[in-house]
Amino acid sequence: MVVVEVVTMTERLRDGYGRDGYGRDGHGRDGYRRDSYDVVVVGGGAAGLSGALMLARARRSVVVIDAGAPRNAPAAGVHGLLARDGMRPTDLLERGRAEVRGYGGRIVPGEVGAVARDDDRFAVTLVDGRTVRARRLLVATGLVDELPDVPGLRDRWGRDVVHCPYCHGWEVRDRAIGVLASGPLAVHQALLFRQWSADVTFFSHTAPPPTDEEAEQLAARGISVVDGEVASLEIVEDRLTGVRLSDGTVVGCEVLAVSSRMAARADFLSALGLRPAEHPAGVGEHIPADPTGRTDVPGVWVAGNVTDLAAQVGTAAAAGATAAAAINADLVAEETRQAVAAYRDPISAAPGAHPA
Repeated sequence: MVVVEVVTMTERLRDGYGRDGYGRDGHGRDGYRRDSYDVVVVGGGAAGLSGALMLARARRSVVVIDAGAPRNAPAAGVHGLLARDGMRPTDLLERGRAEVRGYGGRIVPGEVGAVARDDDRFAVTLVDGRTVRARRLLVATGLVDELPDVPGLRDRWGRDVVHCPYCHGWEVRDRAIGVLASGPLAVHQALLFRQWSADVTFFSHTAPPPTDEEAEQLAARGISVVDGEVASLEIVEDRLTGVRLSDGTVVGCEVLAVSSRMAARADFLSALGLRPAEHPAGVGEHIPADPTGRTDVPGVWVAGNVTDLAAQVGTAAAAGATAAAAINADLVAEETRQAVAAYRDPISAAPGAHPA
């Protein structure tokens, strides 16, 4: 530890800048102020923190704006994430924040209210009025689960009302699982949950009845179909025990799987001309992007559930890292073009070209 500190102090004494790339006057090596960064990351979940970590390790000035409302907050643990299976979501994020800070990245609590072009930069304004600027923008704000309007359902969300068999299937194995038809993939969801339990019931609720082919598939897998609208959940001693239909019938189950409609948290991007589009699977809205997360708006990348509605934590983190590498490469290309122009015509490339 002593050796690391000595090296760090030597670096600071040599060039006058701290580990975050800024001097005592608040300006960085590139001449920009502390409130101006190479990259602003909007969203402090797995995708955003992973992207920020990659960028900070690439010696980019980066700040993460974290609203502190992760989608998986109700879950007891993160599952399917290698070497971190079962870790509490809050613990995973806290560890990620510490890693980003360890490389000079900043984490700023707050919610983004608006984003606008500001010459060659983006001005990112928080709802409390603070503004930061950046050359590039990585949006990793995730999504909102829009749940069916069934009394009591949201209160159980992430506990015994679940959505993803890969996130929760092992934990609810061999229990009585109900599947509420609330989206175009409801039958598919029921067939998936059958992998974890032989006791699966399909509630048609307000959806059209299964097609002949779907009904045959459900019957072949031993999944019973219950017609009728689900009016409420039955809760006994803080445990789900069944669902009550609109005619008063109670059908027992210990777990209820629901397909939520998923909507990207990205309203603030509309000022840049970037709006959510309907997902091809018909399960919600997302921000379209190429495989690296690059959007149709120059300088804006997306990662995680805001663009990939089905991404789990590991997938989202990988997407954040991929987007960060693409952003860094884009910045390197821009800086190289500028350097070549200055090399060819050093007189016109006046020192201090960056704004104060």
